[in-house]
Amino acid sequence: MTTRRELLKLGAVGALGLAGMKGGGDDGAPVPPPAGTPLTPSLLAPQNMPIPYAGVFRRPPELLPFEKGYDGGDPARPYERYALTQKLGQAQFVPGLYTTVAGYNGIFPGPTIRATQGTRIEVRIRNALPALGLLQPGAFNTVTHLHGSASLPQYDGYANDITVPGNVKNYHYPNWQTARTLWYHDHKHHITAQNVYSGLAAFYPLSDRFERAQLPQGEFDVPLMLSDALFNADGSLGYNDNDHKGLWGDIIMVNGVPWPTMKVKPRIYRFRVLVASISRSYRPTLSTGDPVYVVGTDAGMVPTVQAVKSWRQGTAERYEILIDFRHYKAGQMVELRNLSNKNNIDFANTDKIMRFEVVADSGTGAGSISSIPAALDDGGALNPTRGGIATMSLTPDMAKVKRELKVLRVNGQWTINGVTWADVEKSGFTKLFGNPQPYDIEQWTITNASGGWFHPVHIHLIDAKIIARNTNGGKPFAWETGPKDVFYAGENESITALMQFDTGADAGGRYMVHCHNLVHEDHDMMVQFSVGDLRNNDPISSDPPVRDTTPYDSFPPVYRPDFPAGT
Repeated sequence: MTTRRELLKLGAVGALGLAGMKGGGDDGAPVPPPAGTPLTPSLLAPQNMPIPYAGVFRRPPELLPFEKGYDGGDPARPYERYALTQKLGQAQFVPGLYTTVAGYNGIFPGPTIRATQGTRIEVRIRNALPALGLLQPGAFNTVTHLHGSASLPQYDGYANDITVPGNVKNYHYPNWQTARTLWYHDHKHHITAQNVYSGLAAFYPLSDRFERAQLPQGEFDVPLMLSDALFNADGSLGYNDNDHKGLWGDIIMVNGVPWPTMKVKPRIYRFRVLVASISRSYRPTLSTGDPVYVVGTDAGMVPTVQAVKSWRQGTAERYEILIDFRHYKAGQMVELRNLSNKNNIDFANTDKIMRFEVVADSGTGAGSISSIPAALDDGGALNPTRGGIATMSLTPDMAKVKRELKVLRVNGQWTINGVTWADVEKSGFTKLFGNPQPYDIEQWTITNASGGWFHPVHIHLIDAKIIARNTNGGKPFAWETGPKDVFYAGENESITALMQFDTGADAGGRYMVHCHNLVHEDHDMMVQFSVGDLRNNDPISSDPPVRDTTPYDSFPPVYRPDFPAGT
């Protein structure tokens, strides 16, 4: 069964003239792609090429729970239950053609699930995909990772915890952490890149009372999922990972719309910027030269709001920014552009992301804020009842252990300290990078020793504070001065970070560390650590997927009816 998304009104179409290699490093100077990497543009006919800013901006639909209640009848222990079906659907990304996607509920991006701190959530995820993949000839198996959540290992999306077509898994998410922008995506070993690129990615914002009191809400709280793609002549997704180096498409999409235009009121907006490209990194900037204000990083609010003219963002990083449209006139157009970074492959229009059209103010302004804050308060400790320490309060003297994590390419394989996930599998999943105990604080230094490549390194479970870089005068960049779980290791860069291994009230277990260039992760740049005994909460056998015996239409999706989809 397939679904048909609402058609995108892309307006007039025109040809994309391939400009070749462009984009820039930190200084904006043109930088060539990695040696030997071919340019691979879309094969669309001119009439099927989207043109920048003709598309209408939209937000992903917000899914409502099919059940709400209280554990044991206790009002202090609320829960919600959701249901998602991984299935094929049809989307119109480019004019005149349909593209088959594999998405949560058959759409891309998948449905947004909005969580509240203290409300436990269960998500029933059924694999209703066909036997074989869209972009690879093997089985269409899946694994779902809620990125940024302190989930137990068996619900963390461990790469070998496989849900085969026809099976279902019930994922448990505790939501005790501070407010942050999480996202859920596929994590199946060897085909993560293809599965995410096919459409298995969606937002999961987590809210708390401190964030609600200080930052824009509702209409003025806007998710932006950035991705890039290349298309075959028939509109199907093209795929070329350039000998396991990465995929760089010539069409930039925001929430599944190529280069959209969004109408904005003269208010302060909060944008949750997520890079869901499988390889490309971005350096966004406003065409007016005005700053944006960084109010959140991967794992929550920043202590001090940072004004930046541009910022560097790799796959899976999330930055929450404020843009102040109050001083623009109605009718003014403001572009969000992309300066790019070293070792991307760029095309004629990959220097563009989206456009804002300022319109006359209207409505009550509910959810907006009156000024740009200078500082933010996340309420102190992550959770005082659990013994956690607020991430940005960590200091080097607290670290029990210092570890070195070096990423490099060896004999055509992407490795971490010379180890691959194949080595972990051969060990019976016992080979560990480290073995911290619950609540331990450690200092990790991530070094990119692979030469002409950048690597966004993701550490599962933890929130971390960057305390040093070998670039930028030894300090973190202004945009990364909040809690992080993905670390952009640029060419020959190293990052030192402090982190606490807080699993909450439950015993720990095994978690992954990997490059979030998903092509690198799949070949085979991933290792694991264990918090406490590695036999605890076995991520494969503790709560495995089961055969789904419920009727296919048992959980029809219900979306928020008053949702401002087009603004």
